[in-house]
Amino acid sequence: VQLVESGGGSVQAGDSLRLSCAASGRTFSRYALGWFRQAPGKEREFVAAINWSGETTYYADSVKGRFTISRDNAKNTVYLQMNSLKPEDTAIYYCAATRGVVTTARNAYAYWGQGTLVTVSS
Repeated sequence: VQLVESGGGSVQAGDSLRLSCAASGRTFSRYALGWFRQAPGKEREFVAAINWSGETTYYADSVKGRFTISRDNAKNTVYLQMNSLKPEDTAIYYCAATRGVVTTARNAYAYWGQGTLVTVSS
């Protein structure tokens, strides 16, 4: 599966953004999907994940209550709605897919997009 992220940009603290990740292939619904992010000088970290049906979701503590992951299997797309953005949310955001069960573990995801940059200024 190939993944292409979009929706990044530069915003002010407190603003909202919605990231999208479009996937190729006809087996999209078989994949669990995740969003990860990498800030300058830091390791890539887990943000949110969703299982194949959308019924199970996981969030990092740092984004819980502010970010929402969702998916539309008919459109082969996963979304990350980001509200109340903070400067510490500044990072490149990556979409990832796994044929396994939904997980927060970065190394479980075999397929990755190229990333989209989110910059939040104070």
